[in-house]
Amino acid sequence: EPFTRSDLVLDSTHWGQWVVGKFSPWLQLDSVHEPLRRQSEEAFKQEVGWASHLTLQAVLLPPPASKAVNYAHCINQAAISNPHLQFWVRVPVCGRTAPPDDAAATFEKEGIAGEAASGQDDAMNGSKVWASWNQLRCLCEHAVNVGVALELTEDLPSDLDEIERWLGEPLRLLVIKTSIFLTNKKGYPALSRRHQQIFVRLMKLSPRILVCGRPDCHAEGLGAYTKYLRYLLSKRPDPTEQDRFESPYYDYLQAPLQPLQDNLESQTYETFEKDPVKYREYERAVMMALTDLHADACEDVVVMVVGAGRGPLVAASLAASKRAGIQIRVFAVEKNPNAVVTLQSRCQREPEWAHVTVVPGDMRSWEAPQLANILVSELLGSWGDNELSPECLDGAQRYLKPGGISIPCDYTSYVAPLSSSKLWNEVKNFKDLLHFETPYVVKVHNAFEMAETKPCFYFSHPAENPNPDNSRYRLLRFDLSTGGTLHGFIGYFHSTLYRDVVISTDPATLSVGMFSWFPLYLPLRHPVRVADGESVAVHFWRHVSHQRVW
Repeated sequence: EPFTRSDLVLDSTHWGQWVVGKFSPWLQLDSVHEPLRRQSEEAFKQEVGWASHLTLQAVLLPPPASKAVNYAHCINQAAISNPHLQFWVRVPVCGRTAPPDDAAATFEKEGIAGEAASGQDDAMNGSKVWASWNQLRCLCEHAVNVGVALELTEDLPSDLDEIERWLGEPLRLLVIKTSIFLTNKKGYPALSRRHQQIFVRLMKLSPRILVCGRPDCHAEGLGAYTKYLRYLLSKRPDPTEQDRFESPYYDYLQAPLQPLQDNLESQTYETFEKDPVKYREYERAVMMALTDLHADACEDVVVMVVGAGRGPLVAASLAASKRAGIQIRVFAVEKNPNAVVTLQSRCQREPEWAHVTVVPGDMRSWEAPQLANILVSELLGSWGDNELSPECLDGAQRYLKPGGISIPCDYTSYVAPLSSSKLWNEVKNFKDLLHFETPYVVKVHNAFEMAETKPCFYFSHPAENPNPDNSRYRLLRFDLSTGGTLHGFIGYFHSTLYRDVVISTDPATLSVGMFSWFPLYLPLRHPVRVADGESVAVHFWRHVSHQRVW
């Protein structure tokens, strides 16, 4: 007698696109009874083989217990042998005080998964649930085809960080039981406000949705529940222009730009020039500086733009000059010969550029014919100093008159611990040590920031010392109320352009709408498990020699 129905029930297209497999609820792969364990192992292999035969995209597995070592072993073997097949491990999101057997009893009642596959009764509450998942994930060596099927239960965690932690995990499926729904005045199913908020928050990662249980609430059956969930999703605000710009770069690793070493392409310049915030703030800063210089009876104001690119900072300085009613002379210094062509063309074609002198060459070696009152630059990297802004501006400082103004006048790098299985696996895929010792510019999406940011390195310009020491060392400690897997650190910056004009990627002082800089991801070679309430200490060095900075 066949153990299941024939594959002729559906054609291969429907099996592959519309069906998710479900493992038998009786499997107990960590049972202390050897005959039952062996029988479970054979059944597990048989069901994996059948799912692979049907070319299913994914299979749904029972929740792990705290000591489900053989369960993890079986999943790991299956994941390696079937890289095309996704293994979704069902995990309940429970409050810290949830009764131990609630989740397992629900699984068995609904017939989707029975006891935890270990065959043990473990408390399904709070951090123990996440710890069980994390142990399984680690035993599976962070396999990219092992993901989470997260179930919302009646008893949700009171601490929002318990939910945020799952945003750093490979969330593939959101399981919602009909029993957690309420009934509204019209007799239709509805979720409580807290369930609504958490549902919408988790849908940030676009997991698939599984509604399961008895459709007792309405005559339409499960359709009434799915219709309500679609309604909740339709209430989300439309993506902004910035969202549309950034979404293709979500969790996409990019090497930081090296403008000193490489000449940027026209497309790169064009992308940065579309930033609606950065150049507006630069214009404000230059106008304030011009107003202050004018108040000091300064005449013949000279503005030097170092690293002028295709001219957005020059245009911002000229606009500030017009607004302030103060005539300026501008030197635009640019080493990229291709960008120099654009600068020279703008001088010929745009009347307001009549007092702009284009200087082709490296700012570090050029000898200025006269000193500047204001030095303007946009040499900041995603982590502030990581594109060698301190070294460049220290070299260009000789262009400034005594008491001259540098825009920006200071910047601070900020850092926070980060949990992101997605980003860590992206680095792991390179299969070498070099990439784990490389920082990456990335628009972080599938991640959980485990603590608030803290300041790391600080630089100010013009430097008081003509030959400043730009080496740095900093020890930072982070207290993590909600633990997790530490996969690395995320870096931001906060920069004061002039007086109270700032640009910032640090979440606490974020310049809303600015997209010229994505955060910097600093991966760890080996992820670190951090328990709730523990602290993380991290040491940062910035070394400088005559030839390089590291």
